[in-house]
Amino acid sequence: MAANPDFIYQPPMTPYLEFIYQDDDIVVLNKSSGLLTVTGRLPEHQDCLQTRVNKVLPTATIVHRLDMATSGIVIMALNKAAHVNISRQFEQRLTKKSYLARVYGLVKDDSGEINLPLICDWPNRPKQKVDFEHGKSSQTHYKVLSRDENSSLVELTPITGRSHQLRVHMLELGHPILGDRLYAHDKALTISPRLQLHAQMLALLHPVTAEKLIFNSTSPFK
Repeated sequence: MAANPDFIYQPPMTPYLEFIYQDDDIVVLNKSSGLLTVTGRLPEHQDCLQTRVNKVLPTATIVHRLDMATSGIVIMALNKAAHVNISRQFEQRLTKKSYLARVYGLVKDDSGEINLPLICDWPNRPKQKVDFEHGKSSQTHYKVLSRDENSSLVELTPITGRSHQLRVHMLELGHPILGDRLYAHDKALTISPRLQLHAQMLALLHPVTAEKLIFNSTSPFK
């Protein structure tokens, strides 16, 4: 049985779309938490970032995704050449991304690297799990920005881009992300109504001009 059988998809309507940048080749958006990046299998899962953008920009295509519960920066290509170029940058790890997360508990070290291989937890999909025998290599750098009584604010820099990588890595470190319906224990889940994970920065080369572009998005939580 899949995880979260009682989940009801209720995509946020405000803001309906939030544009960060647009030119003839790319469009950059700030995705809300709770909105799918692409359509799901069920009819009620058709409302997503891509369908919303395609209503105003019909040629826009998804190059990478954020989990439904994660907010922040998503870049889309507006033509095939841009899509191929940006896809190659992601595949070759030429892009740089950083996330902000508030996690349960006080992270001991001020910074560090998590290096744990991940694989789909098939009976509990879409959950992922650590698997040293069959998992794919996965690395995340973390840096603690602040701590309060029962949580830590961390900056996360994924070196690889596995599904749910940041969520599982922080869980394995002993500090699940607050509000994580898939991985957090009850205490970490009840502290926040949303997953406190935000894609705050994306850097890449423009697919046509090769200019270095850096996009930032202010976190909706602190």
